[in-house]
Amino acid sequence: MKAFLVEKIGENEFLSRVQDVSTPKCGENEIVIKVTYSSLNYKDALSSIGNPGVTRKFPHVTGIDVAGTVYESTSPIFKVGEKVLVTGYDMGMNTNGGHAQFVKVPAAWVARIPDSISDKEIMTFGTAGLTAALSINELIENGIKPESGEILVTGSTGGVGSIAIAILSKLGYSITAISGKKERINFLKKIGANEIILRDEFEEESKKPLLSEKYAGVIDTVGGKILANALKQVKYDGVVTCCGLISSHELNTNVFPFILRGVRLIGIDSVECKLEKKQAAWEKLASRWKINSLNTIINEITLDEVKTAYEHLLSGKAVGRYVVKIKEE
Repeated sequence: MKAFLVEKIGENEFLSRVQDVSTPKCGENEIVIKVTYSSLNYKDALSSIGNPGVTRKFPHVTGIDVAGTVYESTSPIFKVGEKVLVTGYDMGMNTNGGHAQFVKVPAAWVARIPDSISDKEIMTFGTAGLTAALSINELIENGIKPESGEILVTGSTGGVGSIAIAILSKLGYSITAISGKKERINFLKKIGANEIILRDEFEEESKKPLLSEKYAGVIDTVGGKILANALKQVKYDGVVTCCGLISSHELNTNVFPFILRGVRLIGIDSVECKLEKKQAAWEKLASRWKINSLNTIINEITLDEVKTAYEHLLSGKAVGRYVVKIKEE
């Protein structure tokens, strides 16, 4: 079968390309999926260059998201021909991922694709969409309604940010987007942002422990100074979700937003969260949270174009979501 394979060829040197590899065979309580679509994420791009925080086992097939049909099964839960997907867990990290014509996974990782959504659509969401959905769910479950006020979304042209904006807009929220890409302002408005703030302006460090209350909620995808400054501007009883560290893994802040305004900071993990929670999120994304602007954020590519797309992701040039169509031989 064809797969996008990363090989270690030196102590700190890696080679990545499409190659022919052996088709996987089912073990006990496992499933082999015939892949129709996958997607690209920043974590995939890091894996492709041998980042040890993501992947330590080589040769390795990238791809932390996959959708397709059950080709072979030793699980009593899944039958051959069922439409399924996998996101997260160890797939695409140290277990071979979805950038291949077939992928083998434990049955415990597998979710069913709802009937109302296609493989391509669900991979447009992928891990990024799941993370966005889990973040929005936390806002809603903690009482943040459209009438509560503005929602701030950071890293807004990325996968999580752009999908979060589109869903929030559909649900009736007013959204302020932060982006470092001035040329993408029209794109952000098209998917539902009401106001755009350029990253350099927002990132300017303020020595004040608190700033004026402005946002009812925040979906942060970048960390660092942007998250620290956002926390200072959240309204009383507001909610902030945190899921990324592209800006920085460090957070230099103070306790005032938490003890004077009752702000809640909630971490979002879409990798190891319970399968039932993932399935519930997929059901929402396939129904009342399904967005009409999916085509606006899709960049459909083939396996042969994955390497170039990784370069765009790593250089910060990517916009929206890359969806990988896996061709049959």
